[in-house]
Formats: sequence, structure tokens, C-alpha cells
Amino acid sequence: MIPQQALALALEHHRAGRLAEAEGLYRQILAANPGHADALHLLGVVAHQTGRHDIAIGWIRQAIALAPNQPAYFSNLGSSLLDAGRLDEAVGAYRTAVQIQPDSPKLHFNLGGALRKKRDHLDDAVAAYRRAIALDPGYAEAHNNLGTALQQQGRPDEAAAAFRRAIECKPEYAEAHSNLGAILAVQGRFDEAAAAFRGALASNPAEAHNNLGAILSAQGRFDEAVAAFRRALEFNPGYVDAEANLGGALRGKGDIEGGIAAYQRGLRLRLDCGEMHIYLGNAYKDLGRTDDAVAAYRTAIQFRPDSAEAHNNLGVILNECGHIEEAAAACRRAVELKPDYAAAYGNLGNALANWCRPDESIAAHRRALALQPDCSAAHSNLLLSLHYLPEADTTAEAIFAEHLEWARLCELPLENTSARHSNDRTTGRRLRVGYVSPDFRMHSVAFFIEGLLAAHDPAQVEVFCYANLVREDAVGARLRSHAAQWRRITGLGDETVARLVRGDGIDILVDLAGHTSGNRLPVFARRPAPVQVTAIGYCGTTGLRAMDFRLTDALADPPGTTGHLHTERLVRLPCAWCFRPPADAPPITGTPATHEGHVTFGCFNARPKMNEMTFAIWARILRAIPGSRLLLKNSALRDPAVQHETREFFTRAGIPPERIELLGWLPSPAEHLAAYARVDIALDTFPYHGTTTTCEALWMGVPVITLAGSKHASRVGVSLLTNVGLPEFIAHTGDGCVHLATELAADLPRLAALRASMRARMQASPLLDAPGFARSVEAAYREMWTAWCASEQR
Repeated sequence: MIPQQALALALEHHRAGRLAEAEGLYRQILAANPGHADALHLLGVVAHQTGRHDIAIGWIRQAIALAPNQPAYFSNLGSSLLDAGRLDEAVGAYRTAVQIQPDSPKLHFNLGGALRKKRDHLDDAVAAYRRAIALDPGYAEAHNNLGTALQQQGRPDEAAAAFRRAIECKPEYAEAHSNLGAILAVQGRFDEAAAAFRGALASNPAEAHNNLGAILSAQGRFDEAVAAFRRALEFNPGYVDAEANLGGALRGKGDIEGGIAAYQRGLRLRLDCGEMHIYLGNAYKDLGRTDDAVAAYRTAIQFRPDSAEAHNNLGVILNECGHIEEAAAACRRAVELKPDYAAAYGNLGNALANWCRPDESIAAHRRALALQPDCSAAHSNLLLSLHYLPEADTTAEAIFAEHLEWARLCELPLENTSARHSNDRTTGRRLRVGYVSPDFRMHSVAFFIEGLLAAHDPAQVEVFCYANLVREDAVGARLRSHAAQWRRITGLGDETVARLVRGDGIDILVDLAGHTSGNRLPVFARRPAPVQVTAIGYCGTTGLRAMDFRLTDALADPPGTTGHLHTERLVRLPCAWCFRPPADAPPITGTPATHEGHVTFGCFNARPKMNEMTFAIWARILRAIPGSRLLLKNSALRDPAVQHETREFFTRAGIPPERIELLGWLPSPAEHLAAYARVDIALDTFPYHGTTTTCEALWMGVPVITLAGSKHASRVGVSLLTNVGLPEFIAHTGDGCVHLATELAADLPRLAALRASMRARMQASPLLDAPGFARSVEAAYREMWTAWCASEQR
């Protein structure tokens, strides 16, 4: 066979993808004529196509040595060098090709592709694509890649225009449709993004349906998103990303088990996918399957030891489980791997708060804020932590200033964006009241909202609940039954939730979380309702100008004392609390001291509330009452390191370890309450009082001694004890606490009488008067509404 015939046949095989046959013929040609430049070049192209980049580079360089003016040779050399990771050499090869044939759009396009990979050469890449387009205005791929380069430069509007031009040139161009959709999604133009992704359905249906599903998920349209992801999987059953996204959408609509199944299918496709193990861990966490979540995160770390997200998520779940030292270590590892990881610093701060290291905790939260100043959640974590500090370590004014700074950052981007409210201004009509909370579940807030929801007069109030809730438990189901409308807002953006509230025509929107975890205060910053109120869930101001009122009482916030520390107007109810005791609370038993031979003090409050000043007062009480014991219980006390540091403090204060008992988490609420059977007298924390723990102790017959302070957080106990008719257990100094404890511990008959009568005392008190509480709240709402109707606000 003569060389020309052999080359023609080889090219035929090559174009048909029969690379082995083509390579054989090219080698035959070279055996007969070692200086055949085209055969050398094409042999190099085959080597490149089969992944043998270094061999390809060698063959093509030999061809160039024989024929140095062939632009195709230099272009294919550039492609081989690029795939071999030799970027600078690749750019040089492409530039030479362009110099030889400057009127070739394809060569300028190839040069642009190499330059785009060099972040410091994006301007040159843009110029190369523009030159290709100037030579061929209908070059769709060049328009598309120009858009990608412009996007990398942070020029989204120009990028979108380039993608649109690519689509005009080639309407079926799936990649351009997808790129346009992605950039529109980042800009929050979700409807346009969805339309762009739909444009890619015909030519790349699996990817297009996956991208469409991602947009629908971002809009909170989870049912449609699930359908889109399932359609993507019909076209490509092995599409791991679509399984991952399907799992996320199912979780978004509350089908956690379905999400887990999707993640498990994805892992069967690719077991070593670290991200999928993280998603699986998140889903297990949603269900409260903490051991499974920990195992999933640890598996993710095995496959991806450099995954900061896996270490961070492991730290979060370990902190929730009470493994505090290990949680802090995991979060520290996350920030070592990713020094700008603001969320991990925030979670480290949460773990350190549980470890009762307030200074380190606050430093971590401040570091999170320094990295991400506009992160509302990180700032809220800091604000909550500040309330744990002893009053000597910070002032109420300083805490208030921090809240104002949070609100400034939250509200500043929203200035001049609030729409007018068109609510019917009839003052006496039934009001639509929306309650917003992440805690419509087994949570302390639920104990104080259920009575109100159940006792609301449906003729006066139509209740809407906006649940920022991952999963609904039995308590949540009960709360749902008291609402006329129940909206699940988990995963929805703040603007989406605000639109939902406006669409529901809410008259009064009530925040039940303040700056606690899972709050949706940025929704309130958008003022979706004419009247906005904060209540129950937090111990201070939100800081928002858009929050009009805060419900409290004259005992927790005495007139003339704390009003200047709020952006809200304080509305003082007769009693700010309405407690609903757990239905499964065990019966009250006898006074422990009568059969134990010693008095046992107890505190079941969260560990961050237990600072050294509080411990010092408790140690004084124990020293004043020989043989007395102290029982502390909270989830953080499961951790050996936290136990050790707690015991060490009391040992240094002269209290031997055998007089201190530490209990961690107990598996059921009934077991938790039953532990009060071992406590004679409960001691409140300071300056952050207990609320649920105080009410639980009283319900279980245990009197509580509290130390009154000057701000709301340190006056909750004052309100609770006064309303239950036990103001004599309110101290105003550390000495007063010691005196009250000593006096009460010495009077066992009084303790026994208090224990026997406590439930009846509570049942007769304002604390359990749900109808009375509901009427006072409704009267407050009516007054707020009437004032708004008379105002000039819209």
C-alpha cells in the first residue's frame, strides 16, 4: 500500500474512532518513511486521545521539527500539554499556532481556553474569545466560553449577555442554557434561571433536569424539585449528583427517610463520595439518630480527611451529644483545614460555651464574625453568649450595643425596600397572628407556647404557625392541631418567607426565638407584617428597628429599668409566662433529706449558664451546710473533661468530690423529671436564670432559690417565683443566697410541706392559667393593632 493510500485509510479509521487501527497504519507509514510529518503528528493525536499525553507531546514535537509552520501541529501540541498539566507550555504552543494562522477563529478559541485556566490571564482569555467572535460572529462556543471567563472576572451581567448570544447562535446549546441558568440563579432570578435550564432539556436532559431541580429547591418548591431530580435519574440512573440533590429536596419537604434512601443509593453508585456521607450524616442528625450521624461523618473523614465540612459537622453533633472536648477538637481541625471557615469558628464557640470557657467562646464567635461580618447566625450566637457572662464582666449597655450592630448589618441592605401593607384596617375584626419558631417540637419554648395556642379565642385570633422545623415530633403534631394554618419554612430563603407571610395577610407576626438557634429574625427585618412582636424565646432585645414590641412583665422588666436597652416597646403583661407541665411527669415523692440523712441541692440548667461566680456561691452554701450535696445535670456533663473541670473548681473551693454528683443526658423527659426526686432545693444560675428548669423543679415539688439581677435574663426567676407565690426565695446578694439556702435546709418540715403543696400552688397560679394568659395577650395584640390602624403607616 502506497503512503498516500495508507494515510487516507488511517484517517478514515481515525475519524470513525477506530484508534488502534489508525495507530497501526500510522506506524506502518513511519516504518517506511520516518520523516513523514503528518503521520508523526496524527500518531501524537491518537496518543493524546488515549491519555498518553507525554508520548503525544514527543510525537508532535518531532512532527513540528520536520514541518514548523503547521498551525494544527502547534494547536494539538497545546492540547496535549494542557492535559499533561503543563499550562505555560500549552499557552506558548497555542500562541504560536495563532501567529502562524491569525485569521483562524478556532485557534483563538483554543488559546482562550488555555488562558482561562490561568487566573491571572483572564483579560487575555477574554481578548482571545473576542477575537474568535470577531472572525466568526456566529461562533456559539466562543460566546459561551467568553461568558464563563467574564463570570470568573466577576462580571455577571456581561457573562449573562454572552451566554444569551451563544444561545441565539445555537438554540439547542445545552451548556450555554445551563451556564445562563446558573448565573441567573446566583443573582436570585430563579424564574429566569428555571426557564434557562428548561432550554437545555432536549439536548442534555439529565443535567438540565438536575439543574432545574436545584433552582426549584432554592425556591422552596420541593415537590417540583423532587420530580425534576427523579426525571434526571430516569435519563441517567447512575447520576450521583442527582441522587444527592434528590436527597436534599426530600429532606427539604420533610421526607427525611426518603432523603436517606436517596443518599444510600448514591453511595451504592460511589461509596467513596465523602460529600454523600456528609449529606447522610446531616439526614441522620435531622432524625435525631446521633450515633448514625457521627458514624457517617467519621466515614466521610476517612474518604476525605481534608474535608473541613465533615470535621465541622462532626463537631456540631458531638457537641449536641455532650462530647464537648472531642467536639471542640473537631471544629478546631475544621478551621485548620479551612482558616476562613466562619461557621466552624461559630460552632467551636458553641462547644467552648458548653465547656464553660466563656472568654474563649466569645473569641471564637468574634473570629467567625470577622471572617463573615454579614453572617446573621454567627452574630446571634455571639449575642446569646454575652448573656452568659457574669454581670461584672460585661454591662447591659455593652450587650445592647452589640445587638444594635447586629441589626444595623441585617437591616442596612434592606433600607427603602419595605412595601406598603394593604391589610384591612378594621380595628375590631379577627386578627391573623403568625408565630415564627424553630422550636415547635420537644423544646423548652413549646412548654410556654402550647397553652397560648390552645387557649386562643378563634373569634379573635386566626393562628398561623411558621415552623422552621427539620422534623415534626409528637409535640409538634400537637402544636399543629392548635393552628388554623401551618407553614413549614425550613430551607426557604428570608425573602421567600417574607413573601409567604405577606401572601397570608398576617396582621401581627410574632418571633418566638430571638437570637437563639434557628431564628428567622432576618425575615422580620423585611417587615412582612404591619405589627411585629418578639416574645418568650429570648432574654433581651432583638435590636431590630422593624420589631415593634416585646412581651414581658413588670417583674422581669420593671418600669424605668430596662426599656432603654430595647429597640422594641415593652408591653408588660400581668405575667409573661404560661407553663404547660409535661403530661408524663412522675408523681412527687417525699423529701430526699428525710431518708438520705443530708440535704441535696440541685441545678439542671445548661452548662453555659454555670459560670465561676455561680459556682463560688454554691460552694459557699455547701461549706455552710456540713454534709450537704450538690447534684448537677445537663448534657455537657457527659463529657469527662467537663466533669473534671467542674469537680476541680469545687475541690479548689474546699468541697470534696464525693459531695458533687454530675449527671449527663437522660434518654426521656420522664427520667429527666424523675431526677428531681433526689433534690431537696434547686439553685438557679446567675446572671442567666433558668426558665423551663425552674418551672420543672417547682412542678416536681422542689423550691428554687434565685439571685435577682438588674436585667431581664437575671430577673426571670423573680417573675416565676413571685407569680407562684414564693417571693421569699428571691435573694438580692450572694450572701442572701447563702442565708436562704442555710435557713431552708435547716427546716425539713417546711421543705416537706412545700414539696407536698407545690403542684396545687402552681395550678392555682398565673403560671398555669392558659385562658387568662391568652386573654391578656389578645388584649395586647388588639391594642397594638388599633394603634397601627390609627397610624399613617402602610
